[in-house]
Amino acid sequence: MILLFIATDKVLSLSREMTEYLLKILIVGDGNVGKSSFVHRYVSGQFNKTYKMTVGVDFSVKLLHWSDKEKVRVQLWDIAGQERFISMTRLYYKGAMGCIVMFDVTNSTSFQNCHYWKQDLDNKTMLPNGRPIPCILLANKCDLSQWAVKAESIEKFCKANGFLTWMETSVKDNKNVGEAMRRLVEEALSLESSLDPLQAKTEVGLQPELESKLSSSAGRSCC
Repeated sequence: MILLFIATDKVLSLSREMTEYLLKILIVGDGNVGKSSFVHRYVSGQFNKTYKMTVGVDFSVKLLHWSDKEKVRVQLWDIAGQERFISMTRLYYKGAMGCIVMFDVTNSTSFQNCHYWKQDLDNKTMLPNGRPIPCILLANKCDLSQWAVKAESIEKFCKANGFLTWMETSVKDNKNVGEAMRRLVEEALSLESSLDPLQAKTEVGLQPELESKLSSSAGRSCC
């Protein structure tokens, strides 16, 4: 096995038969919209009703057998939605190749705050070519009947703010969880393959200072 450094500070692991990509994907949105439940469902295939509040950021990894010759190691960064952690988001966003912005369809405030989350993301990180990282907007808890946001409003907001698309999701019913992540991974991989090598970053992994800060703030779970 040979380990090579490639564009966008991603690690490409090569053998004669298999290529492995590492993609960092962010999950952002207000607290209690279902972010941690989404990650848990995607990674483990299970739904758990009880979660503790995420403190800072939580990490999960899922290995995808993308094709006969490709594997994708998806690193999911579940970002806490509480205001006191916002000052750390620049560190958390670093090196991301895609993002899920999530809201609760029964909570109109969580939908309105998606504008802030997208703006915060665009202001603090970008692809090596200077373009915004690809984002998908997820309208979670669609299994509940009391929607506080109309589909027309979501569609308009999605187009106006540069999202790839939006989807209704239900982590409880496992609706569109895998589909949303598949769409985002496809986009991230297509972007990574098209980036100019001259735009590559030299670092791989976390800098010691960043690693220390993350270790002190990282926690486990919540929605």
